[in-house]
Amino acid sequence: MEGIHCLRRMTLQDAPRGGRMVRETPGETAKAGSTDPAAEGAPAKPPTIYDVARVAGVSHQTVSRLLRGYEGIRPQTKTRVMDALQELGYRPNLAARSLTTGRSQRIGALTHEIDQVGPSKIAQGASVAARQAGYLLDIVTLDMSNADAINDALELIMQHDLAGVLALASTDEMTQAFEAADFRVPAYIAAEEDDAFSNRRSELTSVGLPALIAHLAGLGHRTLLHIAGSTTYSAARNRRRAYEAAVADLSLHSQGVVYGDWSARSGYEAITGLRGKLEATAVVAANDQMALGAMLALTEQGYRIPEDISVAGIDDIPEAGYFSPPLTTLRVNFAAQGRNAVQQLLGQIEGFTPPSSTGLTSQLITRRSTGPAPGTAGHK
Repeated sequence: MEGIHCLRRMTLQDAPRGGRMVRETPGETAKAGSTDPAAEGAPAKPPTIYDVARVAGVSHQTVSRLLRGYEGIRPQTKTRVMDALQELGYRPNLAARSLTTGRSQRIGALTHEIDQVGPSKIAQGASVAARQAGYLLDIVTLDMSNADAINDALELIMQHDLAGVLALASTDEMTQAFEAADFRVPAYIAAEEDDAFSNRRSELTSVGLPALIAHLAGLGHRTLLHIAGSTTYSAARNRRRAYEAAVADLSLHSQGVVYGDWSARSGYEAITGLRGKLEATAVVAANDQMALGAMLALTEQGYRIPEDISVAGIDDIPEAGYFSPPLTTLRVNFAAQGRNAVQQLLGQIEGFTPPSSTGLTSQLITRRSTGPAPGTAGHK
């Protein structure tokens, strides 16, 4: 179907890990005098959650909650359960569970730009959480340039018996389209809330970005420049506002905000397209890819990083530590966002109250792309 790509993430394996096949000649087992059914080739009984609970030293209810994606479990307990699951090779029996509960164990997930870091890691986190809870996650990527893409995708995935639909929205257009859609099954729309209309801000914008700006201020930088993402993304607007607020709180100066589209190319063009002299001694990009493009443009213009100008990004993509120089950035836990989205959907499907979302969390990762501002002590 034009504009739609369906990726089926199979989350179960047919064969046990580490297993091996042994062939025996007829009568060989009888000669050995074995009466063990397993030795006679009878299949071993698969482990249950009661077996997992016994090995982990917890209740079977605790195991069940963890498998459903519940995150309100103590880290030490979670570690014991996860070790027991791996030791026993536990795999949820979807067919048996469907017969018992009378509902499907499949979830349809709608997303777009699956090649981008954020959407990809969110989908991966959702897939892991669904598997741990005993569900299969079918991911459908949308071409948002096609006005009929969402309706076509819904028709495609609703041909299957689904327990629910997970709508992963990145843009305002996607959120509005999902809100108007008729899912006909339990559905959860996972979208980053716009801080301007929310009672609470995520840890990324309330703690992470202020920490990044404070890091630059501590290096003596007083004038900064921000490369923002597309304004149709609530994430871009939240990061821009958090940047502006942190700059104001620390009595710094911003040369302004230039806009990109999250790509390295747009970060490059944001720098080459600047009007007038670059006064900023530090550039803060809304994601690592735009930071990469900005670094190339600055280098081509004769700037040394970080001796002449510092550059920082957000996301901490796998390549960030291998930029030249390695990039200072905020590490964002996108996978947790995907896990939380599945947990919220499972609450609707299975009738339990999931814990409230903590929003995006982040960690400041300092590398060699940031250094003392020119003219300050410690500058080389």
